Amino acid sequence: MAAISTIRNIGPASEALYNAAGIMTAEALHEMGADAAYAKFLSNGNRPHFIGYYALHMALQGRPWNDCQGEEKKALRKTFDALKAAHFNVEKSELDTFMDEIGLIDRR
Repeated sequence: MAAISTIRNIGPASEALYNAAGIMTAEALHEMGADAAYAKFLSNGNRPHFIGYYALHMALQGRPWNDCQGEEKKALRKTFDALKAAHFNVEKSELDTFMDEIGLIDRR
């Protein structure tokens, strides 16, 4: 069983976050696939980051992290947004909730 950091583009810091989410080996990460692994990563309370998401996809394909472009990147962005909506739950502070209610929070 190989460490996750043996996969190209994934360093020790990312490996620690995936380990904390219960993904312990490179083989387990490959078997799960990028989307399921990232969903588990988000469900564990980690903040979403699009570059990290598509870098994971590229890593599992053995490609450089910055190889993602054009239509492929647009498609991954849609999937990322759906994963984020389904698996990342941020509790708002009372102030943020109030500001949201009165229309002061940007809803991009």
